[in-house]
Amino acid sequence: MIEIKGLKKKFGRLKVLNGIDLSIKEGLTTAILGPNGSGKTTLIKSILGMVRPSEGVILLNELPVIGTWKYREQIGYLPQIARFPENLSVKELISFVENLRSQSGDYLKLVEMFGLKESLNKKLRFLSGGTRQKVNLLLTFMFNCPLYILDEPTSGLDPVALLNLKDHLAQLKHEGKTILITTHIINIVEEVSDELIFLLEGNIFYKGSYQGLMKGQKEENLEKAIAKILKGNHVENSEI
Repeated sequence: MIEIKGLKKKFGRLKVLNGIDLSIKEGLTTAILGPNGSGKTTLIKSILGMVRPSEGVILLNELPVIGTWKYREQIGYLPQIARFPENLSVKELISFVENLRSQSGDYLKLVEMFGLKESLNKKLRFLSGGTRQKVNLLLTFMFNCPLYILDEPTSGLDPVALLNLKDHLAQLKHEGKTILITTHIINIVEEVSDELIFLLEGNIFYKGSYQGLMKGQKEENLEKAIAKILKGNHVENSEI
């Protein structure tokens, strides 16, 4: 579904992506991990067209995305930090986003799922951080898209909302949707991902199953395997 070839990005003298070659298959849930500054967000924003690469090619369903915008209608995107117009109510924000996309969103079941019924008529400036994240999720999932890109989707969620999110991701996967997730929550990776990509200093350090990463680091715990990488060890038997 997504093919990336020779992707590089510099911000001034700072090299953020150093020639990424990556294939993301349709219908899989792929977790993108890496320490702060590894290039995760830049990679995602390059796919979305929010960052223009210095070099390289990005293909979505075999069509180039750089310099175009129509393809974004196929993507549901959840930013790590959502900035909403504070003077709008949740219901007004939903209508605003529907008008931007020129299509109606199926949001009623999401209102029920994330317990937002009592918040629909509240101004966004009065919502807690966790409730704002639920609104963020609703806006992401209310359109039927073949591809969803989620940047830290679990941030601020209570246990019930987190469980409902996991169930919804499982349902989307059952429907054949392609999902990209960046997260620091390791158990999310273990529970929902089919594939793991580990970025380090703008390069793909590992691509494969999380079990393969654990095996390569000779650890029985994914968190410990990642910690070992960050301390300077190397993966054996990488599935790249």
